[in-house]
Amino acid sequence: MSIKHKIAGVVAGMAAIALLAGCSSSATPEAGKSADADKVIKIGVVGASDPYWATYTEEAKKAGINIEIKNFTEYPQVNPALTNGDVDINQFQHLIYLAQYNVGKGEDLTPIGSTAIYPLPLYSKKFKDVKDIPEGATIAIPNDDSNQARALLTLQGAGLVKLKDGGSIVSKADDIEDGSKVKVITVDGSLAPQQLDDPAVAGAVINNDFASKAGIDINSAIAKDSADDPKSQAYVNVFAVRAKDKDNETYKKLVDIYQNSQAVLDGVQKVSGGTAVFAKIPAADLEKTLADVEKTVKASK
Repeated sequence: MSIKHKIAGVVAGMAAIALLAGCSSSATPEAGKSADADKVIKIGVVGASDPYWATYTEEAKKAGINIEIKNFTEYPQVNPALTNGDVDINQFQHLIYLAQYNVGKGEDLTPIGSTAIYPLPLYSKKFKDVKDIPEGATIAIPNDDSNQARALLTLQGAGLVKLKDGGSIVSKADDIEDGSKVKVITVDGSLAPQQLDDPAVAGAVINNDFASKAGIDINSAIAKDSADDPKSQAYVNVFAVRAKDKDNETYKKLVDIYQNSQAVLDGVQKVSGGTAVFAKIPAADLEKTLADVEKTVKASK
């Protein structure tokens, strides 16, 4: 029998176990064992040292799935690693970031499950309230396309800038209109926390990942965008795979484990400082949102 046929037999056996709990057959794998039990599935993340990834690995193992959490220090490294097959799945980005990558590189990475929306915060060591930031002050924001636009929308919501045509998911610093209260500089997201100590910088918009690693109290943000905004679905973080793998049942199971393990969710919430807004959005809806965002990104080129 070919390897292909053997794997098919294992998958069929798992289906029988799911439907007939308590029954047994010599043709089925042992209870709790996944068809991919002998394969180590590599998941690319930014921040593998976060404790909840160890919890998640244990939860996956209980379900018969062996995983390896592969760490990346910078966001731009993770999608190419998935495209090239260095990892099987990644979980670090929202749909707008994914759309920017797909359009820019001509790729078709696909979301298979949602995790959470993390409001994007503005921090300052010099001012306790947005209203205290003076005219002409400088704010640092991330320089990657998707987070730059989101940071600008955050600043606009806080009354610090005005954006051309009201702003959008593809806004850039050049879209700041004359008469805005502050100026902005763009920096690598990982370097944004350092800007808080620059005497010339009044504040910085910093992603949760980098804020946590820099020891910033996430609850000290003086402004942030809202996860309740209907447009926020585009900012939901997702598990992404190569398009050919979007129907892989084991990968779907890994999404389910993340979404439904209270131990994992508690760990995520602890690292996020209580800011994570968990979301269970159907994969089909995620794909539709991604397609819509990709159209917007292409139109802006």
